[in-house]
Amino acid sequence: MEKMLVVVFDDESKAYEGSRALKQLDAEGTITIHAESVIKKNADGTIAVKQSEDDFPVRTVGGTAIGSLLGLLGGPIGVGVGAVTGLLAGSIGDLHVAGVDAEFIDDVSATLTPGKCAVIADISEEWVTPVDTRMEPLGGATLRTARKVVEDNQRARDLAMLRAEIDQLKAEHARARADHKAKLQAKIDKLNAKLQAKLDQAKQRSEQIKSETEAKVQALQKKVAKAQGDVKATLEARAKRIREEYEESEAKLKHSLAGQLKKAAAKLEK
Repeated sequence: MEKMLVVVFDDESKAYEGSRALKQLDAEGTITIHAESVIKKNADGTIAVKQSEDDFPVRTVGGTAIGSLLGLLGGPIGVGVGAVTGLLAGSIGDLHVAGVDAEFIDDVSATLTPGKCAVIADISEEWVTPVDTRMEPLGGATLRTARKVVEDNQRARDLAMLRAEIDQLKAEHARARADHKAKLQAKIDKLNAKLQAKLDQAKQRSEQIKSETEAKVQALQKKVAKAQGDVKATLEARAKRIREEYEESEAKLKHSLAGQLKKAAAKLEK
């Protein structure tokens, strides 16, 4: 199962020890690290990246899962998204890319207080005991959550409502008097621009997640080629599951969008 892992430590040296311990578990095949960073929470609530490894399949900057998580943890509010203001503009997209929910952000923010450090990793693991057993002696507070798509249903509802509104306005435009057509067309144009922006954003996020998925699978396949016995079987199963979870997520989104389109059209017809 793909998970977002955050292990919080009191000081930087312990965080580096925790990072090395995770890499050892990765080398043994116990877990697979897709991306990893060591960070520190500054006094002003911002996040400083102390160490960012580039030899993992997914880079930890930009629009990647860890990059989005860092943005949520070290944003201008400096605390959990849900605890203060709910989902801020743009935060839903970051949650979607990170694959976590607002509750997890709140839990991490409450633990990662100013001055503390943490190891953040996008991993695959079947059992929590190996990681927990290695982190506890180092004083690490371990938080994890299964990576999931948290935006799909809301995105589908938003797109469906916009499309239904546009269709309704087009129908009204066709029946309107000449002096009203220009105003209606202006509304249609505005909604079309809004819809296109949302579609472009959704496409960009989907492509990014697809790219991450392929990078993870390819990296695991390289490890499979060098592994033997039970480790080889475990890595093969992980690669297969990562691809399956991505395909299931895309299928659910398409199904949800189709259903929301019908609901939105029916609602506006009443």
